[in-house]
Amino acid sequence: MQKLQDIAVRVEATDGLPLNHANATPIMHEILHALRKLVAQGEPTTIDLQAIPFGPGDEDDLLDLLGSGEIIVELNSLGSSIIRESAYSGVWIVDHRNADDQRIALHIEIAQVPMIIQSQSEDMADALHRLEDQLNLNRTEIAGPRPE
Repeated sequence: MQKLQDIAVRVEATDGLPLNHANATPIMHEILHALRKLVAQGEPTTIDLQAIPFGPGDEDDLLDLLGSGEIIVELNSLGSSIIRESAYSGVWIVDHRNADDQRIALHIEIAQVPMIIQSQSEDMADALHRLEDQLNLNRTEIAGPRPE
């Protein structure tokens, strides 16, 4: 019976180049289909990149293929989120980090506007009430005290 220490192990150098599992191209095809669906039917799609078995170099390859567009949005809420338009309009790269700057999510969102930066109905209702209160307060200040 052979012992563990008797098994030959050979380590091969990769010359410092990252191993690549070639996942960028299939994801680009998935993005193409999602963009077609958005244009034809108005239906957005989100691709969770952390759910895909990337090898070293795959994420960088994908981000290089997507390129950069004209819009970058930074959201600060329980950490930082960077929302970046790719070179393809309607294709967004959404990178969420926690307060310790650790990545908690990385998505490709195919949408007119990423969900995270769309105003929520509850927030808009609250804003409406605050704006009404502010304008009522200003109206009172401008008019002065009411005569008795």
